[in-house]
Amino acid sequence: MKVYLDHAATTPVAKEVLEAMIPFFSEKFGNASSLHAYGREARKALEESREKVAKLINAEPEEIIFTGSGTESDNLAIKGIAFLHRKGHIITSSIEHPAVLETCHYLQRKGFEVTFLPVDKYGLIDIDELEEAIREDTILISIMHANNEIGTIEPIEEIGKIARKNNIIFHTDAVQSVGKIEVDVKKINVDLLSMSSHKIHGPKGVGALYIRKGVKIEPVLHGGGHEKGLRSSTENIAGIVGFAKACEIAGSRMEKDAEKMMKLRDKIIKEVLKIEETYLTGHPTKRLPNHASFYFRGIEGESLVLMLDSKGIATSTGSACSSKKLQPSHVLLATGIKPEDAHGSLRVTLGRENTEEEIDYFLGVLPQIVEDLRKISPMWYKSK
Repeated sequence: MKVYLDHAATTPVAKEVLEAMIPFFSEKFGNASSLHAYGREARKALEESREKVAKLINAEPEEIIFTGSGTESDNLAIKGIAFLHRKGHIITSSIEHPAVLETCHYLQRKGFEVTFLPVDKYGLIDIDELEEAIREDTILISIMHANNEIGTIEPIEEIGKIARKNNIIFHTDAVQSVGKIEVDVKKINVDLLSMSSHKIHGPKGVGALYIRKGVKIEPVLHGGGHEKGLRSSTENIAGIVGFAKACEIAGSRMEKDAEKMMKLRDKIIKEVLKIEETYLTGHPTKRLPNHASFYFRGIEGESLVLMLDSKGIATSTGSACSSKKLQPSHVLLATGIKPEDAHGSLRVTLGRENTEEEIDYFLGVLPQIVEDLRKISPMWYKSK
């Protein structure tokens, strides 16, 4: 049996999404900036897609800028505010995706000051610490909506209220949450929000940035002035159409999918925690409906992933974007987990197509693999 349980890394393109995209590779191939009929057809598809993406997060179509990825959206949001101000202070968290952390480190080298807020054992920031970190020269707060490695959902609405009260721009990386849980930009008081197509059964190479009406940012790419001058590059119409279709589908079935995945997720958590010296990472309840993550004492996560793969089961350890690195996860270390334990992490993320039969197969295979790996692990005997 082949079982895919790594949907936080990427998702298969939905059949309906692919069908919507295909005409824009061949018959409807126009450049949306061209004045002729081919161009007008592409422009129409672009603007209709903008409406669909906006609808999923309760935004206005003109507040959506299409990008090439969630990483690009994060970069455009954070650098866009920083470059506009030229100096100042930024607040983020210690468990952000590298797309945010590395952008902030880059800005530090350019003279900006950055506060990296700590998190508790569940990966939650402290609201009081956030308020204390605010300074007169704070120009941006960037806190992710839900963590990609441990699934914890941050108190975004409260953060948004604090940012609004202090007249500070608030950005959230919502790449993991959009399409899985309700994301309403008006409710959460957010100014900038990053999204990615391939996390919700859309194609890779497409993302979006929500920019609240009235918020100004500097572009990072310069050229022909596409996307209101904020993202010069000929628009990837086929990809954008696919992204929009994926948003439409996610919006129509989110509640049903979340309920199904939550049931399977809870079953996974309950059964996996029966394995000796196994621990849940992230918050037990404030977590994404499709996300279960653990660490196993005495074994290497990479070995666990490879052994599961040999049984036809795809999972991940740490972040899929950096899983080839040998360092322990910065997210797990930030929650207080020891480096040797952080190396034994496993992330299991569900999709709408996963079945109970697949989960039973995974749960049947996992305990023996853990036992076999511990038999040959010097770390296990040391921990005993």
